[in-house]
Amino acid sequence: MRALTRSAVVIGAAAVAFAVLTGTAEASKGPGASETEIDSGGGRSGNTLTSRITYSGSTAGGGGGSRTSQVTPVGNWTPPACWYEPRSADEFSKYVEDMYNDTINTPGQHSYAKASVGMFRNEYKDGKYKNYNLDKKDEGNWWVAVVDQDRWMEPEAQLCDEQPFWVENGDTPPVQNAVSPKVLAELAYNRIKLPTTNVSLAPAEITKVNLPTWAWLDQAAFKPVSVTAALDVGGLHIQATTTAKPVSLKLEPGTPDAETYPASGECTFDGGSIGEPYAKGKANKTPPCGIKYLRSSGNGSYQLRATVTWEITWTGTGNPTPTRLPDGTFGNAQAVTVQEVQSINR
Repeated sequence: MRALTRSAVVIGAAAVAFAVLTGTAEASKGPGASETEIDSGGGRSGNTLTSRITYSGSTAGGGGGSRTSQVTPVGNWTPPACWYEPRSADEFSKYVEDMYNDTINTPGQHSYAKASVGMFRNEYKDGKYKNYNLDKKDEGNWWVAVVDQDRWMEPEAQLCDEQPFWVENGDTPPVQNAVSPKVLAELAYNRIKLPTTNVSLAPAEITKVNLPTWAWLDQAAFKPVSVTAALDVGGLHIQATTTAKPVSLKLEPGTPDAETYPASGECTFDGGSIGEPYAKGKANKTPPCGIKYLRSSGNGSYQLRATVTWEITWTGTGNPTPTRLPDGTFGNAQAVTVQEVQSINR
């Protein structure tokens, strides 16, 4: 059975209580399952229907990629785990018919799977709707729910549980999380790729007890980054650009036996940079951003954690003025060895 890729189109519990199989008659979820597989390309892949949102810019994640360089929202807010997108009548009818034919003709397929997909097909072909509304395909679109596959087990991913529904052109979809410029901005938030937070130190890697250690970030690497999300389907042409700007650096020494500069450990941007590179002549100065370790790390090292806070804003269709989203953070740890100052007794 194939693994799900990043996003999955939800087509309704009654329709997909069966597996999308690859040569075996194995059920993937039981009755009531609601996810089918999609690819990330823009077409169909077997019994699949893709999300049409495209991303550009400094992107991370997607297609099961690493998420280690992505921003973490401050507080309890998270980007949507599911949302609704439009599909043309032609595309929706082809999807349902292909799904129906593949399921019915799969050798050894369970009878409940065939019954479920048959009920779903009847709803849109000969039941509540007639022939997928193909006779009025220029008057509206089908809207379907899409799930972020990386979060499909979260309760929030189950909130988009409406079966596909028809919306006339110009009408507002009667659901929460119908794709909009703001929803696109929030989804782009989840795709922002940030630079690794490796802090430059002086002394580097090995420092001494009670010696102020200067810390700073590479100004060239820490600059605003943006991701643009766009959707152009079913007569809907919208986009949003989400931008992250670094605003502060939090230093956590990795031991209580240390002092930070400033005392809060929060180094803010000053003149376009965080911290100040060490240079000759500064040995007797207090670093604007740094650490003083009060105890040796012995035979090991301390894990200094450096976390950058990023201010997040978005602009997009109908919203030219940068609008705030929740701040985000991203950080990582690096090893610092602290040695005792060696002295000679005469």
